[in-house]
Amino acid sequence: MVRVDGQPLELSYEEVDEHGQVSALCAGRSYALSLEGSPDRVSVTLAGLHYEIGLEDERERAAHAAERGGGKGGGIVNAIMPGIVVELLVQQGQTVERGQPLLILSAMKMQNEIAAPQGGVVERIHVAAGQAVSAGAKLVTLAVGVAAGP
Repeated sequence: MVRVDGQPLELSYEEVDEHGQVSALCAGRSYALSLEGSPDRVSVTLAGLHYEIGLEDERERAAHAAERGGGKGGGIVNAIMPGIVVELLVQQGQTVERGQPLLILSAMKMQNEIAAPQGGVVERIHVAAGQAVSAGAKLVTLAVGVAAGP
């Protein structure tokens, strides 16, 4: 599945040669594409028009969506993917800054720092180290505009 400007687009393709020539099929129409680039950034030429395309896998897409959703006034920080909580890096009542790591989540054989989407106070921790969580599970609740107690 491909997303263009956030909208899903069903697309199939077949490599024509080892030089980046591709035949793509979309909505019953066939397109000849020329591709160049790296695993995360590709240049595509279609009918003489040149496009720069960023590529991301599902893990990266989820992380970027979480980043875009951050900064909306506190609330719950959710797991961006299923995994296991490796380590909690904050405590309830602790003041955190935007971008500060809250915990480490192991997913798809990678350890991912889950960071605070904005500054605030850790109001509640919903998970424990070693706990398995599903995508969207509550991890931490942040309160914004609240001072930490003594």
